Amino acid sequence: MSSKGLAYFKKVYDQVPGWVQQMHDYSSNMLDQYTNLRGDIMKPGALSVKEKDILLVGMNAARLYERSMVYHTKGAIDGGASLPELAEYLLVSYLYNGEQALLTGLKSMQYACELVGDETLDRINIDTVEEILCQYIQMIGSENAAFIENVLQTKKDGGDMEEVILRDGHVSRKNKLLLMSGIYITVLNGKIAGTWMEKARRSGAEEPELAETGAICLLTAGIPAWFEASDSLRMGQEQ
Repeated sequence: MSSKGLAYFKKVYDQVPGWVQQMHDYSSNMLDQYTNLRGDIMKPGALSVKEKDILLVGMNAARLYERSMVYHTKGAIDGGASLPELAEYLLVSYLYNGEQALLTGLKSMQYACELVGDETLDRINIDTVEEILCQYIQMIGSENAAFIENVLQTKKDGGDMEEVILRDGHVSRKNKLLLMSGIYITVLNGKIAGTWMEKARRSGAEEPELAETGAICLLTAGIPAWFEASDSLRMGQEQ
């Protein structure tokens, strides 16, 4: 039986992922309903499609969920994301899960390099955060690496990594704060997510952007993610 869901995901990923085929085989109607939901959430709105995909890359790197991270890496690159942008979103994941998040993010960077046709570099010996950051610098090229080089120097000096990582760079501070909000939404910690959402507001995020951040979390962490996001939204309330 044909399915618009199969056609949709083949267009998105150039092939039908196994989990999509299995959902279709179990219930083609369920796949079509999910496809409708995903299509509505991922359409351009307050956030662009590229922003939605690359935010999901960062969220999944933070929670060490490589599978979804890699799927959305393709979406982000297809949507026009650059390697320096991708690297900065992945840096934000460090603020949640440290070295392991950066290591997971390397797999996103390697895949992105393949997608844009850059030669994949051999890994250097990686034992420390500093060495991981050096690998990121190699991947994006020194001419685009001033931001990460500053983060690397801050790490070596024992400085405030959060303050430096969340500065404007190839990615705005606002979008980095949206990502921090999304990370805590996906791990169902709405209380802390709410504090990051407020920081994002103070950096210029509008309520539709925050709502769309919460909505994309639903695609990777399920309906409970929306519960956690909605508690701190002002949609429908006096703003």
